Amino acid sequence: MGPALAVVDAAPKLGIVLAAVTAAATLVDPYARRRTVWMGMSLVLAAVILIGHIDDTEQFRSLTDPPLRFAGLCVAGALTVVLLAIVLTRRPVAFPLLVVGALPFRVPIEAAGQTANLLVPLYLVIAAGCVAHGWQVWAGVDSPVSGRTRLPLLELALGAFLVLYALQASYTKDFDTALEQAVFFLIPFALLYALLREVRWSREIVLGCVAVMALLAIAFCGIGFWEYERRELFWNPKVIAANQFESYFRVNSVFWDPNVYGRFLVLAVLAVTALMLWSARVRVALASAVVLAVLWAGLVLTFSQSSFAALLAGLAVLAALRWDVRRAAAAAAAALLLGGAFAVLFQDTLKIDLGSSGGLNKVTSGRADLIGGGVELFAKRPLQGYGSGSFGRAYRLERKGNQQQAVSASHTMPVTVAAEQGLIGLAAYVAVLAAALWSLFGDAAWRATRGRAPPRQDGPPPAEGVAYRAARAALAAMFVALLVHTMVYAAFLEDPFTWVILAAGVSLAPLAQLGPVVRPATVRHAQPVPA
Repeated sequence: MGPALAVVDAAPKLGIVLAAVTAAATLVDPYARRRTVWMGMSLVLAAVILIGHIDDTEQFRSLTDPPLRFAGLCVAGALTVVLLAIVLTRRPVAFPLLVVGALPFRVPIEAAGQTANLLVPLYLVIAAGCVAHGWQVWAGVDSPVSGRTRLPLLELALGAFLVLYALQASYTKDFDTALEQAVFFLIPFALLYALLREVRWSREIVLGCVAVMALLAIAFCGIGFWEYERRELFWNPKVIAANQFESYFRVNSVFWDPNVYGRFLVLAVLAVTALMLWSARVRVALASAVVLAVLWAGLVLTFSQSSFAALLAGLAVLAALRWDVRRAAAAAAAALLLGGAFAVLFQDTLKIDLGSSGGLNKVTSGRADLIGGGVELFAKRPLQGYGSGSFGRAYRLERKGNQQQAVSASHTMPVTVAAEQGLIGLAAYVAVLAAALWSLFGDAAWRATRGRAPPRQDGPPPAEGVAYRAARAALAAMFVALLVHTMVYAAFLEDPFTWVILAAGVSLAPLAQLGPVVRPATVRHAQPVPA
């Protein structure tokens, strides 16, 4: 039985690697028909691996018993995917709108007394997008990606990180977590990136995405206001219990974690702010101001320190892109210095003690201790780490006195990556960051948002060009905000927003750097136009 058990144990690990390789191939292969093959293989492998891994668990049996109900759920899911695929085949412009609309929603799946909050609506949209894209490609001509004139550095970096994560799952101390991260997040989000990269963006699609996001954020704020008024939350026993002992009441709206709710509101605020900054219409500015006031009120009730820090970083990026980089950098540095000085000088008023490790740990809600533990784990295995998804288990094993402590990550993304994947994974993580920042900020021409772009004979009309530059500025600010949030919370590539922002930024880059069109016998400098 020994060899047989070894094969059974190795099968899911090999399967994750194969699924990751096919997903990475979807990102980097320049030919459309081959990409659809990789895409289909990745979806099938991920589903087979997941079912094979959980088919003998109590959770899976509770879902498949009775079998008729499980069959009904499968049929309903398949019909939903087919209907969505038909809609997307006829109206491809609906795909980014459906993605933005599905991003925030997680469906609680109860099985055997346990609840998992899964992005079921988004998974259905991704599956439908893959079917629709495959149908369109195989009905057309096999050709390279249109407009690709340089090496896809970001796609290569993302694909390398994905494959490395799967490889390092082979020796992890927590294979279940690594498998879940790969199957539920990294692999489907890589396919989502590949689909969004093919979108033919227009001014209407850009504004539609902003409108969907703003409307959802306002609705979530309304739920949050209701929670605050009633002093009741829908879920998350940990936050409910904490609200009983704190002097303030945190809301989470439809989200599980107030920090995730705050992160979504921050991204919505940055999108609406960019619309307001690049629009010349007074009514757009007034409407945006009203929306921002509602979103700010909702954000305040989250009491999320990480979200406030992310918002400040994103607003600094918008200010730098809209007006002046040096002045924005100076203002941001001054704000940091003033904030730090205030915290140091008024520790008694703020009821904190930055001079002791306990006080710092209290201020950071336990993150200082987690970061210290993560650094210790990295020091013990600096090259390869403890394996993908292993931070929580390795932390408890190495710190014997914390066996019962609920730990999933260090809440500081570089520390988590260093502890789990060592210097190898840290290098891949830095490569992703560098490629992402270069893709969003690398072209100097698109930064000319005040009319400094040289006139050109080609490109979109002025209104389109300014809208694209405003959208790309918003995406750059949103990515920086996400990056800051991961430094004090968690979830970088496990967050679908990261992949959506990067894919949209890459797709809009060629459009956003184009200068205004030169009309015959008329040369006008670009000015802010109605968005």
